Amino acid sequence: MLYVGGHGGVEEQLVERAGLRFVGVPAGGVHGLGPGRAVQNLTKLIQGCWKAYRLGQRQRPAALFVTGGYASVPVAWAAWALRVPILVYLPDVEPGLAVRVIARLATRVAVTVDASRAHFPARKVVVTGYPVRAEFHALDRRAARATLGLASDEPVVLAMGGSRGARQINRALGGVLERILELAQVVHVSGELDWPWVEERRAALPEALRGRYRAFPYLHEMGLALAAADVTICRAGASTLGELPFFGLPGVLVPYPHAWRYQRVNAEWLVEQGAAVQVEDERLPEALLPTVERLLGDRAGLAQMAERMQGLACPDAAARLARELDELTGRR
Repeated sequence: MLYVGGHGGVEEQLVERAGLRFVGVPAGGVHGLGPGRAVQNLTKLIQGCWKAYRLGQRQRPAALFVTGGYASVPVAWAAWALRVPILVYLPDVEPGLAVRVIARLATRVAVTVDASRAHFPARKVVVTGYPVRAEFHALDRRAARATLGLASDEPVVLAMGGSRGARQINRALGGVLERILELAQVVHVSGELDWPWVEERRAALPEALRGRYRAFPYLHEMGLALAAADVTICRAGASTLGELPFFGLPGVLVPYPHAWRYQRVNAEWLVEQGAAVQVEDERLPEALLPTVERLLGDRAGLAQMAERMQGLACPDAAARLARELDELTGRR
């Protein structure tokens, strides 16, 4: 397997950590930018197309699997020009510009949820669900709580904001941390940017509450936290459509307001299924505590949300995507 991505992105570190080959190509977004920056990034995309084409000539791949993002556009164009079959996968409910462009070149389009079919030609679409890490399948709640040093018989709230963190979530949680710790144990994955402040906040807690608070700047074993929790407070990126259903974990979803609308669409879809509640980013400081109190105070309602979330899971999504790739390469 060869992974092709953008130079200097977080994926470069993760791919190398996984032991895979990585090649970077020049690329940049052009949507919603000023004219000068757009022209600069368009030049990068043209350079990326040429580099990806030369790479494809040397490697002669059997198929291309692509999930969107501006770095994927030159690679998809090169694969199309070299007549390499393309499987594009949409992790979110609604496609962004890159996936819309690549879908025109793709042999097949895989989607996470059935509602995404409307955005693509019916003859190309297959619903696979969202793939989760293989190690998730071996996790259970009791063992996860024991590993994280949590009591097995008390509720657990998980707050997380991605690898770099979500400052609004961190600050809102910090403002009511003692009150929430009186209701539940808390696992907090803050991201690296706010970690110094989070460490100080933890040190300032009363000793009786400090033992109920597990804080991390980053957690490679994220499955442990997801398996241990009763409810999570998080953004509404694509992983919420796969990881929360897999663990049957109800969510308090806070869509990131300064990005394209895909997080809002993801959150609204999960709310429509009765599996989550949504809180606007600017309202979170005042709404977080009453929302958590309401959810934890209605155990029957929370259990129903967990059941509905679990009903959205596709545990074999990774295998379905692998089968689609096999078919594209002519293997059965």
